[in-house]
Amino acid sequence: MNFFNYIFIILILFTNLSCQPSDSNNHVFFGDELLLNENLELINGKLVGVVTNHSAVLPNNVHLVDTLLSLGINITALFSPEHGIRGEISDGSKISSSTDDKTGIPIFSLYGNTKKPTKEMLNNIDIILFDIQDIGTRFYTYISTLYYILQSAAENNLSVIVLDRPNPITGLRVSGPLLDPNYKSFIGIAPIPVLHGMTIGELAELFVKENLINTSSKPELIVIKMKGWKRNYFWDDLEREWIPPSPNIPNFETALIYPGTCFIEGTNVSEGRGKDDPFLTIGAPFINSEELINNLKSFQIAGIDFSPSSFTPVDIIGKAAHPKYEGIKCYGVKFKLKDKEKFNAVEFGVYLIYSLLMLYPNNFKFNDNYFDKLAGTDKLRKDLLASKNPSAIINSWEIELEKFKSIRKEYLLY
Repeated sequence: MNFFNYIFIILILFTNLSCQPSDSNNHVFFGDELLLNENLELINGKLVGVVTNHSAVLPNNVHLVDTLLSLGINITALFSPEHGIRGEISDGSKISSSTDDKTGIPIFSLYGNTKKPTKEMLNNIDIILFDIQDIGTRFYTYISTLYYILQSAAENNLSVIVLDRPNPITGLRVSGPLLDPNYKSFIGIAPIPVLHGMTIGELAELFVKENLINTSSKPELIVIKMKGWKRNYFWDDLEREWIPPSPNIPNFETALIYPGTCFIEGTNVSEGRGKDDPFLTIGAPFINSEELINNLKSFQIAGIDFSPSSFTPVDIIGKAAHPKYEGIKCYGVKFKLKDKEKFNAVEFGVYLIYSLLMLYPNNFKFNDNYFDKLAGTDKLRKDLLASKNPSAIINSWEIELEKFKSIRKEYLLY
């Protein structure tokens, strides 16, 4: 390392330190900061591929890739997940591979014709860095991209460095049905619950060491742990700017409620796409707002308030391409979080769908295949259709959740 690179690293360290929260108990250093400050020798002199998007911004507001290039790190390829390398593409939209205009580095899409890096994509790489902000929910696809990165690295004898980041909805809550392998998909890649209570680095350890990636050999995996993060921290305990990890998770409150209202995607009710607050509002032409609110209130769901809402979904470039009920007036409910400690999003999602089924049996419909993929099982849908009590449905998860927790505890890093 030459003198100027050494000075640059010192400046980065100083900037990162100066951008931390003022409360010393909440100083949290993410994995990408610690790569730069303490572990740069791991990638010096290597051909590096980086799996990333717009969320990999350091406290000095410079992207990790730009910082690594300025330090002379030889980045030979970038890999982009769903929503693209800049996070500006709406959900489900296929992304083509391209070349970065600024650097000329090839960008391989992992959300287009292939979701798993091919041997050809990895030809000019010694080591893969993974730095993407996840939101702690099984059907959020960044962990599926992580899964395939680890699987492909094992098959091609490559090393992977995961730069750990917080689970923004804490590392404590574990909830929801476990994935049935028969319903494995890109929105449910491994036998974990909807809320797994793990960081991206902990999940990487679980995927590899439990051989959930189903390979004959294991990739060399290095997780650069955070410093200062505690399992009970929510994102807003960190005093960090919220960078929307995808276009329809614009703020932290949405991330907290999303694990429950995302189930609405698998039905004929709008999950609020096509308006400014998706997942915080649901609706359909056949819903009576006051009727639904009164029914939800009868369950005394902790931590959340309800108010009437009416809206007309519209196409929003980069956020909602042809949303449900585009151009049609919908009536429904807006949700407002009042106590994040008490609120359980997945359990709330069960009560919400139960209420819709009970009130509108002739109008409410499941998209069976998609709903079952979100749930990771067909049992949730069948139990709801059979009018099984929500509390009984929630209790039915407990045996599997306890088994998962006993495995999970081996891989908790904090």
